[in-house]
Amino acid sequence: MSADSIINKAMKDIPKCLAAGIVDLDSGMLLNVRTVDSHPQEILDMVAAATKDLYEGDNVVAIENMFKRVRNTSTNEHYFQHILVMSRNLIHYFGRVEHNERIILVAVCRADANLGLVLAKGRAIARTENI
Repeated sequence: MSADSIINKAMKDIPKCLAAGIVDLDSGMLLNVRTVDSHPQEILDMVAAATKDLYEGDNVVAIENMFKRVRNTSTNEHYFQHILVMSRNLIHYFGRVEHNERIILVAVCRADANLGLVLAKGRAIARTENI
């Protein structure tokens, strides 16, 4: 499936979704994005950089490594799969695409969206789709 089809599915299925994008953690780039409003490119670039920090910031990597050490596991699997960030007016969903953990689905929804549905629909897309 392409980044376009994943974004279209997110915009259609995730409640009150205002924007959806795909971030590649290897390059730190936003591969594709769709929003109901226009945004300057510098804002979109910052979303990609912030997403990379959420999943691969120094402290996040340290926490994951500590979990692995405490649980005595040597897997390369990441512990942090889905992240929700609540702002005053928005819900920001970030989810690793299961078939390629280096790809993150980002969806931004209105704050009055059903939080459980945002998470469930985002997880379903991240679990079943592939790029």
